[in-house]
Amino acid sequence: WRLRNTYYPGSCFHPRCFPIFETTENRKRIRVLGYVPCEHPVHNLGISTTLSFQNRAMLRAAEYADTSWELVVKVDQKDGSEPEEVKLRVKGDLHVGGLMLKLVEKIEVHQDWSDHALWWDRRQCWLLKTHWTLDKYGIQADADLFYTPQHKSLLLQLPNMKTIKMSVSFSSVVFKTVIDICRLLNIRRPEELSLLKRPEDPSKKKKKKDMNSQLDEIWDIDLVSSMYSKTMTATYDPENGMPVSATSLWFGENPLADCQPNLSPPELAKMYQPLSLTDKAINNSGWLDSSRSLMEQGIRENDKLLLRFKYNVFFDLNPKYDAVRITQLYEQARWAILLEEIDCTDEEMLMFASLQYHICKLTMSSEPLAHSNEPEIDEVEAALSNLEVTLEGGHADKILVNTFSAQYLIGFLPKRLTLRAYKEYWFVFKDTTISYYKNKEAASGEPIEQFHLRGCEVVPDVNVTDKRFGIKLLLPVADGMNEVYIRCDNETQYAKWKAACLLASKGKTMAYSSYKTEVKNIQSFLKMKSLAPPPGQKAPDLDSMEMNAECFVSPRYARKQKTKQLTARILEAHHNVSQLSLMEAKMRFIHAWQSLPDFGINYYIVRFKASKKDEILGISYNRLIRTDMSTGLPVTTWRFANMKQWNVNWEIRQVHIEFDQNVSIAFCCLSCDCKVVHEFIGGYIFLSTRAKDQNETLDEELFHKLTAGQEQHKI
Repeated sequence: WRLRNTYYPGSCFHPRCFPIFETTENRKRIRVLGYVPCEHPVHNLGISTTLSFQNRAMLRAAEYADTSWELVVKVDQKDGSEPEEVKLRVKGDLHVGGLMLKLVEKIEVHQDWSDHALWWDRRQCWLLKTHWTLDKYGIQADADLFYTPQHKSLLLQLPNMKTIKMSVSFSSVVFKTVIDICRLLNIRRPEELSLLKRPEDPSKKKKKKDMNSQLDEIWDIDLVSSMYSKTMTATYDPENGMPVSATSLWFGENPLADCQPNLSPPELAKMYQPLSLTDKAINNSGWLDSSRSLMEQGIRENDKLLLRFKYNVFFDLNPKYDAVRITQLYEQARWAILLEEIDCTDEEMLMFASLQYHICKLTMSSEPLAHSNEPEIDEVEAALSNLEVTLEGGHADKILVNTFSAQYLIGFLPKRLTLRAYKEYWFVFKDTTISYYKNKEAASGEPIEQFHLRGCEVVPDVNVTDKRFGIKLLLPVADGMNEVYIRCDNETQYAKWKAACLLASKGKTMAYSSYKTEVKNIQSFLKMKSLAPPPGQKAPDLDSMEMNAECFVSPRYARKQKTKQLTARILEAHHNVSQLSLMEAKMRFIHAWQSLPDFGINYYIVRFKASKKDEILGISYNRLIRTDMSTGLPVTTWRFANMKQWNVNWEIRQVHIEFDQNVSIAFCCLSCDCKVVHEFIGGYIFLSTRAKDQNETLDEELFHKLTAGQEQHKI
């Protein structure tokens, strides 16, 4: 086309009048030698068909054909109006940096263009490698390029349900963007958080609008930041990542560290929606890909995303440095309880309600007891103690000796197609194993069965009001997990045996110094769950509770009881936590949330290989759970500790995992892309590599290798 539309001496513009040309070795330049005349009358007028000297001179001037072409680039306007189209004449060997330079020179607007970059809308990618040429990117004349700022405004809903407007990078990968957000909000350990996009359901759009009617207040990040620092920026110790002492004081004035008041029961009822496992799977499908940018995932300016704690392993929670982090964790846990995103018993619901009431009471008081009962920790003394333990040859709690405990307990080993029948046996706990016998006299012989608890799951089955103190042990076997139920007689016995089981699951014995601390924590937790008033205590004054009791429980639970009855029960439970400080109450709430059986499980709809029905796959911080979709009961459990390797077939989007003892599974994800599940597995393994003696510099390369790579990963 270019040769035909270029005039050559002695030729006409007839389509059949072809030039004679040759190309160079790299085929990038064209040398015109002459032409083949056509039947046009101009060739019969005596005009020479040979190239004269003048013609040759003209040909030498136009020896090479023009290879430039026109490219249209749209430039975003500050006022939000339609983008301005700018036409440029470019060549394929022009690099992206040169294209942006020509574009700025053509616009002739004096402003800071350093944050602008080229966005290719059709390919959904940023042209950030400015040394690459247009040919290398594959850009041609029909490419729809936008010259737009990399940082744009984003509406971010925090775990406390408040929406904040802030400028974030739309060109960096989400993992890096979340790090920048957390640094601005003063939240340590940003690797535990990510961005979630709620799935759009057209049938629920109207209801969704009503749900957020009371939560539409948008905070400006500049105003929030100015409330606790207008000129200072957070300064962190490069070794441990802690804020230096000079900035620790004014961190406490951050408004994000304050708890939000509870909503009224009618507004809470509008937000409440009963969730099945399928609904939870659909909600969990909206996690953004950490290895891609916001723009690449369809997020545009002023879109609304949810900032949430994605990985439920909260490492190194320190009240001295983590005021914002602990408060946002508490808020995420509180909303999970109120909206019943996680199941809990009626007894546990009242315990959470009493803690919420206590926290609200302290937050609204003129002088909240933020740290009144918490002794100040001398960091120098703590460092010297750690050094002393290290010089003595190890940690103080690693004292490995044989331990022994034996008591009559009620046990049950469930078998398929049988009813539960608990029977009393003589149980012996030694080191990290449990053996049981028919009676005490038979303990000198061979046990009926012996269980190795290392790597097991310890699930509480407790109701303090009904005097039920049970422990469910999930023991790892080749094809999943076996269940064993144990019932204790009283709180003391339960606390000792559960503490022993928890330590044994980590390969520790009761001789460890942490055993007694674990027993005390369990007893304290049981006391907090107790709803019975202490002996001699007067009946609670219902008028003393100035807040509506229905604000502290889920709408479904509130319908079960009358308001006065609910108020009385919350006030009775409040006596068990009334002496806690504000920070202690938040930590107790978080720990109680973590102790729930379904805590930290993300559900997804999958189909296993060679299976003809859809099933639910639950992903926790240490295991995978295969669940029957119709009954909601777990079928098989696989632990990450037994995982040998996993890989993804990206062509058919299938995840394949191999475990010890030649056990392997393969499945395809139906409710989300397999990348979401792949990232959860790799992310939890990445977080398991953290240690307190490491500095807080994140190994981003390792994270992306475990979560974004398309190669086989070995542990």
